[in-house]
Amino acid sequence: MIDNQIIEEIKSRNDIVDVISSYVGLKRAGSNMQGLCPFHSEKTPSFTVFTATQGYYCFGCGAGGDVINFVRQIENLEYIPALEFLAKRAGITLPDNMRKTEGGFDRNRFLNMNRDAARFFRECLFDENIGREAMAYLRRRELSVATIKRFGIGYSPDGFSALTKHMTNLGYTEEELIAGFLCGRSRKTGTLFDYFRNRVMFPIIDVSGNVIAFGGRVMDDSQPKYLNSSDTPVFKKSRNLFALNFARTSCADELLLCEGYMDVIALHAAGFSNSVATLGTAITPEQARIMSRYTKKVLISYDSDAAGQKAANRAIGILGEVGLDVRVLKIKDAKDPDEFIKKFGAEKFSELLSGSQGKFKYNMDSVLARHDISVPDEKIKACAELTAMIADIYSSAEREVYIGAVSSKLDIPKESIRSDIDRILKKKKREFKKQESQKIVRQSAGFGDRVNPDYAKNVAAAKAEESVLGMLVLYPEHRKAVADGKVNLSESDFFTEFGRRVFKVVFEIERSGAYDSGLLGEYFNPEEQGRIMRMQLARSQLSDNGSDVFAESVLSLKRETSAAVADASVDNILDIINDKRKNT
Repeated sequence: MIDNQIIEEIKSRNDIVDVISSYVGLKRAGSNMQGLCPFHSEKTPSFTVFTATQGYYCFGCGAGGDVINFVRQIENLEYIPALEFLAKRAGITLPDNMRKTEGGFDRNRFLNMNRDAARFFRECLFDENIGREAMAYLRRRELSVATIKRFGIGYSPDGFSALTKHMTNLGYTEEELIAGFLCGRSRKTGTLFDYFRNRVMFPIIDVSGNVIAFGGRVMDDSQPKYLNSSDTPVFKKSRNLFALNFARTSCADELLLCEGYMDVIALHAAGFSNSVATLGTAITPEQARIMSRYTKKVLISYDSDAAGQKAANRAIGILGEVGLDVRVLKIKDAKDPDEFIKKFGAEKFSELLSGSQGKFKYNMDSVLARHDISVPDEKIKACAELTAMIADIYSSAEREVYIGAVSSKLDIPKESIRSDIDRILKKKKREFKKQESQKIVRQSAGFGDRVNPDYAKNVAAAKAEESVLGMLVLYPEHRKAVADGKVNLSESDFFTEFGRRVFKVVFEIERSGAYDSGLLGEYFNPEEQGRIMRMQLARSQLSDNGSDVFAESVLSLKRETSAAVADASVDNILDIINDKRKNT
């Protein structure tokens, strides 16, 4: 377990308001601070920073914890990298024995392994015998040597285990190579084989300059065209973007989002250094939040085919959810940015950027392209789609602008369109109220609880244990009473697996000599820490949390857990009897 003195120093030198203010606009709300939650889309602030306790909690989505947990969530980092991030911010040097990944691997060693693999791929590309075909392919794609070197492009040989042999000679273990997704193990023979073979290699580099993963592309029409690293101890595909290490310094005005590595590289080579791409998957909410930290406007430049347009529509929604201004490029006479630049040049592409469409104009054009509005029935269908789109827009001023645009396109009076939209909005309001009521009932009953799936099995027992855990996390005197045996409480008294785990970890930290809630991050993910924060808040808002209240809460927990276990035993007996009756 990490030395709590290190945790205390990191937290004391990273005031939570200062850290969160660099990501979220905060305003004073009594003794606390409030702002719009950076972890879900909202119009009114439900995200609160508690200055006295140096914690945060969103009453909308349940995100919560301390400054370490906030950095984990906002920067999409694991626990140790989050500590390193904050330590670096405060000028603190961490001991080497802390640099471990979740899988127990040494993080720095893992990053060095990826760097050495990237060097091997680069050397193979520039070897006249080994990399001749790959270099010819890159030249056909009109990439200069300078661009190839800038992006660290390499080549994985066609042999069965060229990389594996090279890396084991450098001292890396088979377990490290497999965990790093550089090689696999044959099920038939048990021998190792290179995961990437006969492919042009693109290293994925994070904003700190570390090689964290790879993407490999074939040089012909074989499938799969791209092969990408799966998640590893130092890489999460959904939390990174290709070329963000370059783009982050030039994307304050706008960021250009592409589909593939080659598009991004071609754009950077042509002077558009604000370009990034997702990593072989559709865009994720985590990636959208990352982009929102660096820019306020995103231009989507996806392929012009049906799949590209479908992906663009999905990206529009996800990027809009985090408050980004989204625009879409309509690329004509070329299937992607790379081909367009080769055909017409960088200047023409720059003109294309200036003529990008806003998301409503893009969607309106898509609707009108699907319907022949000279036919009455088709015009009605188009109008229905467009009014539904406008009704989804929060700003009434924006709605008025788009009502005018639709009225002009369809030759329908504004009043008629506005009336249809008002009817949709009233229906949405009724449905929202109904859904919120159902959501409250489901949450109270614990249904759909991903953090604590046992909650719904017995709500009374789960609520009782949350009350006890909230007081244990908050008050050292209650932890001492349990540790000294003055209050009889053990793991077996808790009903849910999550509750037992929280109790166990709290007292592991307590026995270490100096309790610090920041140490919980070593054992719990950000969502679980949000639940623990909710337990604390629920208790801290009550006026009496003294020893008598704690003792009574423990007795209540034991009664509810015993009753829940008894009920479960009766249910099991009845199930056995019913099964026997069916079989006789």
